[in-house]
Amino acid sequence: MAKGAVASNIPVIDMQDFPGQAGKLMDACREWGCFRLINHGISPALMGEMKAVSRFLLDLPVEIRLRNSHSVQGKGYTPLNEASPVFEALGCYDIAAPGSLDNFFDQLCVSDPRQREIITTYLKIKHDLGMDIGRKLLQGLGLSGDLFNGWPCQLRINKYNYTPEYVGSTGAVLHTDPGFLTILQDDEIIGGLEAVCKDTGEYIHIDPMPGTLVVNLGDLAALWSNGRLWNVKHRVQCYEGSIRVSIALFVLGPKDGALGAPEELVDSEHPRLYKPMNFEDYRMLRIKNKSPTGLIEVLRVES
Repeated sequence: MAKGAVASNIPVIDMQDFPGQAGKLMDACREWGCFRLINHGISPALMGEMKAVSRFLLDLPVEIRLRNSHSVQGKGYTPLNEASPVFEALGCYDIAAPGSLDNFFDQLCVSDPRQREIITTYLKIKHDLGMDIGRKLLQGLGLSGDLFNGWPCQLRINKYNYTPEYVGSTGAVLHTDPGFLTILQDDEIIGGLEAVCKDTGEYIHIDPMPGTLVVNLGDLAALWSNGRLWNVKHRVQCYEGSIRVSIALFVLGPKDGALGAPEELVDSEHPRLYKPMNFEDYRMLRIKNKSPTGLIEVLRVES
């Protein structure tokens, strides 16, 4: 465990126990901004296969990984030293868009039908899970509908090239996620994920828990909910000198138009906190300002 981090268990939500877990889910979103999921629909076998395929892709020759390029930082391959001397990642933007996954496979020369099937099946279940979480969040706030319907979701496969000499250093700097929420398969063996406690500001060490997923709420969750949901700050530290792999699905924001708090969440007791903004504009603003945390405050409405 990193120096200064406090051991703790974040809330655990059972996706097969609703509406029984509805109150617990909303408390986790308000007070923690992160939680673990059990009974989420992805089998341990498929999670293991997805990690093995991810490790295979991340170990491809660098000239192939570089083909996973994108003009926007973070949407494609992130090489070493760009974000961290030990961190690199592969990306596929808007996984549900026609041809998006096929293009990802072609970029990385993924010709094995079984590997393609594993990734496609895994992402279908994870995407459906994200849509289900969106519906449950709406219900928990007294609203209805499909919150994330049509929103782009982005795959990112992360590799932390840790060595014994790097122990005690940072693998991913303290940040909030710019989108609405992230569904993460963290490394079931190598820990390092830490979240900042909303009440105390202390770093909370999030222990690995095989077979589960971690959900983090991002900046757009705070903006859309008019401050009711917490955009958790988190980082990844190096606890041991072994390769660490994680697999994230980001539920980003609407493709068109600005996202703002719905009128049902704005009243005299809850005045509008943030100006509406288009997600891609907000993402670019964060990149331009090199601001991994706190940039949402530039959207705060002046009282």
